[in-house]
Amino acid sequence: MFKKNDPDLKVILATDCGSTTTKAILIEKIGDEYRQTYRGEAPTTVEAPFEDVTKGVLNSINEIEDLSGRTFLDGETIIHPYNPDSNTGCDIYISTSSAGGGLQMMVAGVVKEMTAESAERAALGAGAIVMDVLAVNDKRLPHERIERIRVLRPDMILLAGGTDGGDVSKVVEMGEQITAADPKPRLGISYQLPIIFAGNVKARDEIIKTMGDTFSLTICSNIRPTLEHENPWEARGKIQDLFEEHVMAQAPGYNKLIEWCSAPIMPTPAAVGLIIRTIAQMEGINVIGVDIGGATTDVFSYFMVEGEGLFNRSVSANLGMSYSVSNVMAEAGMDNVMRWASFDIEEEDLRNRIKNKMIRPTTIPHLLSELIIEQGLAREALRLAFQQHKELATGLKGVQQQRDIADAFNQESSGATLIKMMQLDLLVGSGGVLSHAPRRSQAMMMMIDAFQPEGTTRMAVDSIFMMPHLGVLTEVHDKAATEVFSKDCIIYTGTCFAPSGAMRPGEKAISYVLELETGEILEGEMNFGEIKLIPYGLNDEGLPLRGTATINPARSLDMGEGRGRQTKTEIYGGVVGIVIDCRGRPIKFAKEQQARVKQVESWTQAFDAYPPLKGGV
Repeated sequence: MFKKNDPDLKVILATDCGSTTTKAILIEKIGDEYRQTYRGEAPTTVEAPFEDVTKGVLNSINEIEDLSGRTFLDGETIIHPYNPDSNTGCDIYISTSSAGGGLQMMVAGVVKEMTAESAERAALGAGAIVMDVLAVNDKRLPHERIERIRVLRPDMILLAGGTDGGDVSKVVEMGEQITAADPKPRLGISYQLPIIFAGNVKARDEIIKTMGDTFSLTICSNIRPTLEHENPWEARGKIQDLFEEHVMAQAPGYNKLIEWCSAPIMPTPAAVGLIIRTIAQMEGINVIGVDIGGATTDVFSYFMVEGEGLFNRSVSANLGMSYSVSNVMAEAGMDNVMRWASFDIEEEDLRNRIKNKMIRPTTIPHLLSELIIEQGLAREALRLAFQQHKELATGLKGVQQQRDIADAFNQESSGATLIKMMQLDLLVGSGGVLSHAPRRSQAMMMMIDAFQPEGTTRMAVDSIFMMPHLGVLTEVHDKAATEVFSKDCIIYTGTCFAPSGAMRPGEKAISYVLELETGEILEGEMNFGEIKLIPYGLNDEGLPLRGTATINPARSLDMGEGRGRQTKTEIYGGVVGIVIDCRGRPIKFAKEQQARVKQVESWTQAFDAYPPLKGGV
């Protein structure tokens, strides 16, 4: 058995079992530092005809063997420990998983805007997809909730409700409705559905009496012990424990995979959130990360609020780039998708192209115009997912006024978002459309357009989507995880400077002085509506070049020190460079079609994002 942060750990094998692809990476200690050396992938094999997740794991490791010329497998067994004499095996093997649809949960509370929302945040932070949020005041009748639970068949249910010592009747009522539904688990029929109760401690005896015989009931500390305090940590840990013990144990081949692993298998989104939170805490910075996939988009954030670091995750389950791309079109609206195209296109043509992508989800763009359309859709998927995240990442509701339960039921959603873009330090993008964009400038531009960062923001992309592997590795070896994250996983694209506010297009927006590490001093002015890219890359050691920027915004614009106030800040280079974005926040588009096309074309040319279109679209 390994010990955490073992200095003798030399060879680490890690896999991420995704819904379609299993990805393996090899991490080795080279000298005094850890580096990612080889990578392999293979189709995931949870479904027929294999129905054994370990087959895909072995196939992905086989690819690493072929690439490295080394041996890690003895038949269908991973060789432990690493043998330096024969250069075979590994010290530890770890894995994450979202195969079989990942962890699908329902959460329930008493008041939708309070305890139910706290339960939702706890489940999302544990890596779950939240299928529905139930509450006594959710405007559904009891029989409608019961039917909903039966139809969805979640992997587990998290029940919260009531502050400690408060009223117990409403949370017990919700427990009775879940018991009446008697939901059958999605995977396996021979075990009891896990239920976690994280509500009023005074209600525990009644909940045990109501639900204990029907479900596999786990009791943990109250998620919302008082109106002013939220405590999701124990519930999140229980969710992940039960995911491994109950849910994954029912999936084909997982029992074998669990035996192979040196640490508990972690849901993929939870692992991504863990590495983002670890990096934010270690560097003392505010971070937003996004993973955009074919069916869903996950957004993660870690922000310091009144001296306390708060982590949030949201899942936009129908915003993705293949299976749910038509939903992106429907949610965003055709006009919002078309506004990012630097050419004229008929609405019917655009609609057909998007629907072709939905029915052929594995296809990739073959024409430049198709790439521009796909990346326009990505901007809208990211924008909508981030909007949903901001609505979830809010301060606790109901804390200003201590009300009785009847008043709380009538309380409208309050609480401001915790996401302050002017305070954001680092924005990290992941997922195929970002990590595999033909030019890194395209990925950076997509993130700037979608998230619209303000002030000074460093930007980066995940090179080959290894954040899940590194997230679970933090549970084993912090140094290895953070070194590989900074040296192999993250590709820094550069720094974005963007004043917030608005003024008339063409008016002087800012003047700037950039003092670069190379000894250069760049001075200039920019008008409102313009965007500029200044190449500024990496030093000989592969680290971002540094520098300082002095920016003087116009009276109506703010760079972080207040409207019209001079701002001095640090510069970090990257594979794209320094971006000065004077388009304002929010970005405004010209109303007339030809003017809009010309406007967008000027932005993409400033970024050198695409070569000129030839021969139409």
